Amino acid sequence: MHRLITMFSLIILASVFSPQVAAMTLDEVLGQLPDAAKARISVRHPKEVLEMFGVKAGMTVIESFPGGGWYTNILVPFIGNKGLLIGADYANDMYPKFNFYDDDYLAAKSTWAKTWTEALVQRYRDGGAQVSAFPFGSMTRDVDGKVDVVLLIRALHNLARFENDGGYMSIALKEIMRALKPGGAVGVVQHMAPEDAPDAWANGSNGYLKKSFVIETMTKAGFALVGESDINVNPADQPVEGDRVWRLSPSFSGSGDDPAKRAEIAKIGESTRMTLLFRKPK
Repeated sequence: MHRLITMFSLIILASVFSPQVAAMTLDEVLGQLPDAAKARISVRHPKEVLEMFGVKAGMTVIESFPGGGWYTNILVPFIGNKGLLIGADYANDMYPKFNFYDDDYLAAKSTWAKTWTEALVQRYRDGGAQVSAFPFGSMTRDVDGKVDVVLLIRALHNLARFENDGGYMSIALKEIMRALKPGGAVGVVQHMAPEDAPDAWANGSNGYLKKSFVIETMTKAGFALVGESDINVNPADQPVEGDRVWRLSPSFSGSGDDPAKRAEIAKIGESTRMTLLFRKPK
């Protein structure tokens, strides 16, 4: 478990290297992204998503499962020097359950909160949000009631997948409820299964969840659904039992060295996704 001193000493470290500069507008941030990241703006719609979820400069935001940092590199300069971005990764003891990570990867996860934070501090030495991090299941009490928005962007399927083998989704949602200010927002973007799909297939292990399941789970956890959008719905992605979301761009898992198959999959684009806004009661 990461102790309070670890988490908030990193915030202090981030502050040292973040000069007082004006926060960038969202358009400015998106305009300076690398070309590879810009290429995905049209299918991920970050401006519409972040505006819907109410993310603004100066806020304290939790980004769940930052992964490769596509949203992180938008959030740090956009939230700005007066804001705080907190990364929340999956619990360390969840990773071995995937059964495909090697020992070196698993060992690196034990120090992820420190290494992720330090890497962002170095990358954004000229300005940007303060940063810190924790794995779900180890959020310190001093975060309680401090967060404006929690982003669950393509993060829920694995929590759901292992819910019956460790309660990972329940634990994460309890920490999110604790972290949010009264009236604080939870923004969900999640690969979306058809409502008539078999539950055993749409349990998160293939990347997809049913919208009804997400709404029911969030509601039972105490959050209120206050908005939804079809901005990330992709009619070309019509997954059926046996499909895995990673067959699509950008992973193209299963295409191998078959250029024709990859080209056919590329026509679909990225997954069809639900976009939901929840709030913690005031």
